[in-house]
Amino acid sequence: MVLRRPEGRQRPARRIKVCGIAGIINMADQPPPTLEQMVTMISPLRYRGPDQSGVYLDHRVALGHLRLSIIGIDGGIQPICNETGELWIVYNGEAYNYLELKRELLARGHRFSTQTDTEVLLHLYEEYGPACLDRINGQFAFAIWDSTKGELFLARDRVGVRPLYYTWSGGQLLFASEIKAILAVTGRRELDPEAIGQLFVFWSTLPGRTFFAGIEALPPGHYLQVKGQPSRPKAYWRIPALPPEEHFRLGLSEATERFAELLEDAVRLRLRADVPVGAYLSGGLDSSIIATLIARHCKSRLKTFSLGFADAAFDESLAQEEMVRHLGTDHRRVLVEDQQIRRLLPETVWHCEQATLRSSPVPMFLLSQLVHSEGYKVVLSGEGADEMLGGYHIFKEAKVRDYWGRRPGSARRPRLLERLYPYIFNNPSRGRSFLQEFFSAKPEQLQDPFFSHAVRWGGGIRNLTFLSAEYRSCLSGYDPREELGRWLPEGFAGRDLFCRAQVLEIELFLAGFLLSSQGDRVAMAHSVEMRHPFLDYRVIDFAFRLPAKWKMRGLQEKYLLRRSCRNLLPPRIADRPKHPYRAPVSALFTATASADYVDELLSGPSLKASGYFDAAKVARLYQRVLEAPSGTVGEFANMALMGVLSTEILHRQFLASASYKGVRRVSPDLVRYGAERRTEGRDWTSATSPTDGRDHGTADGA
Repeated sequence: MVLRRPEGRQRPARRIKVCGIAGIINMADQPPPTLEQMVTMISPLRYRGPDQSGVYLDHRVALGHLRLSIIGIDGGIQPICNETGELWIVYNGEAYNYLELKRELLARGHRFSTQTDTEVLLHLYEEYGPACLDRINGQFAFAIWDSTKGELFLARDRVGVRPLYYTWSGGQLLFASEIKAILAVTGRRELDPEAIGQLFVFWSTLPGRTFFAGIEALPPGHYLQVKGQPSRPKAYWRIPALPPEEHFRLGLSEATERFAELLEDAVRLRLRADVPVGAYLSGGLDSSIIATLIARHCKSRLKTFSLGFADAAFDESLAQEEMVRHLGTDHRRVLVEDQQIRRLLPETVWHCEQATLRSSPVPMFLLSQLVHSEGYKVVLSGEGADEMLGGYHIFKEAKVRDYWGRRPGSARRPRLLERLYPYIFNNPSRGRSFLQEFFSAKPEQLQDPFFSHAVRWGGGIRNLTFLSAEYRSCLSGYDPREELGRWLPEGFAGRDLFCRAQVLEIELFLAGFLLSSQGDRVAMAHSVEMRHPFLDYRVIDFAFRLPAKWKMRGLQEKYLLRRSCRNLLPPRIADRPKHPYRAPVSALFTATASADYVDELLSGPSLKASGYFDAAKVARLYQRVLEAPSGTVGEFANMALMGVLSTEILHRQFLASASYKGVRRVSPDLVRYGAERRTEGRDWTSATSPTDGRDHGTADGA
């Protein structure tokens, strides 16, 4: 059985435009990077920007770009240079305040030749250097090459909406929007044992880590300056420290009003586009607020998109329909069935480039496919509200367990956990003893800075026993929690319980999973850009200054946010309890299917060949999942099997063969050459069709 890569399939000719970047810089005296290398890098990312592509080459660097035309559609094909030709930029993302920045730069004497935010960022860097990042309100990953200084500058947005990866290889730095672009031109392909361990414990890799040995992610809120030798990322932004409550000078009513103003302005800025903008509508509080605020500013009827599930336990269609009636939106919904999740998991893993313990990225893959089919390329979502304003059950769980640890004799309060996690406690055999064993907290445990996540991580650590003896040996002496402790911002341990839980969710799960596997990667697979008003840095800064009691009142999540939307939403939506977005996991394995990749990848011979997992233990787990009545297999067992399966998929797609088959070659619409390469008879100021004696094919892969 061969697990085929999705790029080998034929797709419809009509495509939407999305951005991707890539580049190579020589760190030593060696032959210049070539056009062939750059075409090889950007070709696997063609779905990120099939509309236009461009390349810049000089004696030390090659920059490549695939373009999304959302702002300045008729101009600004990248790479773009400044007036002197000394600075060059390739850029993926949006600077939402680019108009305000442009007015500031014009007043300081800068001149522009396009209407794009790309050129604004280039001049902003020219004016302020790395400090320019403090002024950008947006989501971005970009590279700027200073040909005079021989210096490369890489940067990523504050919370990591846009991806950026890099590796040091053979005297060169290679970077790209996706890992597959780097792997296309480097020989090393190996999964990192520590990353696999991190996935099972934290549900994602740590900031800066990837699943591939030797390939790093530029962490959110960081930049990298490269000149002549390898260097390390530097932080320009970290999650704000929470001051003592008495330092917050606004009253609750004033804070509610101020927060509502900031959020509405964040939505307004994210509606800047030369194309129609839609909205995801889950039926929950966050997306309902965003859709309502968009509708306020829309000149035409808003189009909304949502997921429905055939399994009623995961479905929120009734709440979605109420919001559609309330706003009068033009609504589209995709119904997700178990068999679809099973069929599309491999393609989703290919785009995510990491294993997963959850099936939830697959429905989001289907949702972006729906957006694409409707001709939309930009959607706003409610992502980020739970992290900033206390929406997750894990915050409530920590609060209940903290109370339990201080009053271990309490019998009533712990029962609240059953209401939080009905999908864990729906097995009749799980009563008081299970609750005590699984969630109980001892007084001495309350001092653990990771107390809020101890239960989740404890289950993950137990699942490491499914690794093979060889891989367990690789992890001998390695504690991912120690590495996490070195990463967390200064003063983390001194923050209160609620704030520590927020920081852990943002540092680990937001950028590492929600904004990547459930966000950018599955959206960009269908050339769709997601925008997140709750992740406007002004909203984040304000939210982290709020007292914890205004975020969660008792066990009511997002209290201040609910106050701010009282006059916007129907009462049943405004008061609706949190319904966590989940997708079927165990059903993926039990979905009716003829023998397919799932059985083959989880078979003993396959597991032994790849070597990551203990084949006998996995076989017992798989049999247990297949034979158990629906809903009676534990959540951690389901996630363990999903982790095994998705790791095996990743191995087949990226490591089991030497090259990517079926990837259509990109023919750059524009190739520009630096002054050092004018000897080749080309002028960097003009657009040319690259041939160099090679046939790169057409943009449509003909």
